[in-house]
Amino acid sequence: MAAPADSADDPSHGDGLIPARMLVVACGALAREVLALKALNGLDHVDLACLPAQLHNSPQDIPAAVRATIRANRDKYRRIAVAYADCGTGGYLDRVLAEEGVSRIPGAHCYAFFAGPESFQALEEERLGSFYLTDFLARHFRTMVIEPLGLDRHPELREVYFAHYTRLVYLAQTDDPALDKAARAAAAELGLPFEKRSTGYGLLGDFLTAAA
Repeated sequence: MAAPADSADDPSHGDGLIPARMLVVACGALAREVLALKALNGLDHVDLACLPAQLHNSPQDIPAAVRATIRANRDKYRRIAVAYADCGTGGYLDRVLAEEGVSRIPGAHCYAFFAGPESFQALEEERLGSFYLTDFLARHFRTMVIEPLGLDRHPELREVYFAHYTRLVYLAQTDDPALDKAARAAAAELGLPFEKRSTGYGLLGDFLTAAA
């Protein structure tokens, strides 16, 4: 891996670190978005380490997994940032990051940082009981929603799990007809009215460029 021009005479700075390189520790559900933003903004010095998106099914495991990834890479990078929101950890992820001296993208979950906090709050106040999809969830609806909830084996549980939901809102990062179709199919499978809101990458782009 080539060193930046301003450190070519001393590529390791004598300490084994990669000069000026940054690592983003991200949820696997954000991999496409982070890579797209890297290309869009010319962030060639930013590397990506993704943790399994399935951790969202056991959010209590996220902080330890993030800590382990930070510690495994601390000696290789001068900067590390975390592309996770709180994601159901009840504040424990923030405590871990404070101990490790690493920052994360603000927000309770990816829906909020994609939509933006004010827009997401408006969505919540507009109608109670919204079920949200992102591009990732539209693409992997069966493996991330249907199968973990056991709805593939017991479809009758749909009425139990989704009795109090009033709509499915697709927060779209891209304009992709195939994903639109998948999101509409997901709404139909859950028996919910469908709405689409185009968010783009929301706060994720600002977070990456500021951290880099």
